Amino acid sequence: MKLENTLSIPVAVEDAWRVLLDVERVAPCVPGATLTASDGDEHRGRIKVKLGPIGLTYNGTVTFLSRDEQARIVVLEAGGREARGNGTAKALVTCRLTDAGDDRTDVHVETELNITGKPAQFGRGTLAEVSGALMDRFAENLAAELAVNAPEAPAYRAADAGMSPEAPAGSPEPTPGDEHPAPARHTPAAPLDLIDATGAGALKRVAPIAAAAALLIFALGLLGRRRHHR
Repeated sequence: MKLENTLSIPVAVEDAWRVLLDVERVAPCVPGATLTASDGDEHRGRIKVKLGPIGLTYNGTVTFLSRDEQARIVVLEAGGREARGNGTAKALVTCRLTDAGDDRTDVHVETELNITGKPAQFGRGTLAEVSGALMDRFAENLAAELAVNAPEAPAYRAADAGMSPEAPAGSPEPTPGDEHPAPARHTPAAPLDLIDATGAGALKRVAPIAAAAALLIFALGLLGRRRHHR
């Protein structure tokens, strides 16, 4: 089964690439996701999803296969399983960033999905609806984060242009410890209530395929882990 999703991020493509590779910044934007372990290019974690009053937890593994910084493309393999149940999903995910103009970037996510057990009996339309709800919530959280903490231009840009950045006249000399300010603290995003996102009437359709949908957003949220193992 092939799924296609597109996220819109309110920053230029160069900044979007850098932001999506910053796992500490992106992870809190992923609904209910927690990274639990990393080993080279393999990363494990869990994601919590609410189905109305019901809370579900899924365990997942993401392995990065390739990253093309010039083309802004990342390819990864992901697998997930319901912590208390038999719902499973495997996916080959390709993420491609494109310049949308006006300091905006589109993130195109193409997923080749293989599901087993009860999820396999549901159609592509239902899975697309749920994965879209997850992607939308992630995009909203990331946009809110970017609105508060705009991405900083990398220091090497001034050097590459042959310029030396100068402090404004009268600026105090930096003191030890000022050069690297402490990173901002983030509050983890609350688990996404899929019923609230897709409508109460979708309960019977949503519950059996929540694992597959959660896997997609979990994979996207771990893009940054690849940066540390180049």
